[in-house]
Amino acid sequence: EVTLVESGGGSAQPGESLRLSCAASGFSPDVTIDDYAIAWFRQVPGKEREAVSVISKRHADTYYSDSSKGRFTISSDSAKNMVYLQMNRLKPEDTATYYCAAERMKWGHVLRLLPTYTPDFHSWGQGTQVTVSA
Repeated sequence: EVTLVESGGGSAQPGESLRLSCAASGFSPDVTIDDYAIAWFRQVPGKEREAVSVISKRHADTYYSDSSKGRFTISSDSAKNMVYLQMNRLKPEDTATYYCAAERMKWGHVLRLLPTYTPDFHSWGQGTQVTVSA
């Protein structure tokens, strides 16, 4: 079972940057992080969970929500089993708990579902809080 641990959350002022990290472990011997779609979601209490960005190293492709496009960058380090979310030009509306999620699924399936539907990710981290305020 894949285990995910997020870090890097905290407080920032509007316009500042934060980088979130997701450490992944528990892969089967014949499987690597490259075989997974790794996503960053965020959620605010009382609101729907939002897929912010997703990466497939195997397909060398990424997905960004409209709210994150142009400001956030997702990347992964296969050797370290790490996935990062660089968040620049932060806005107060970026305030949320950010979760890392992983699932082995067809990349085309992920892209067909987002943003209208949430792909079925089974492995989730505990979340890290990001607060953006002046």
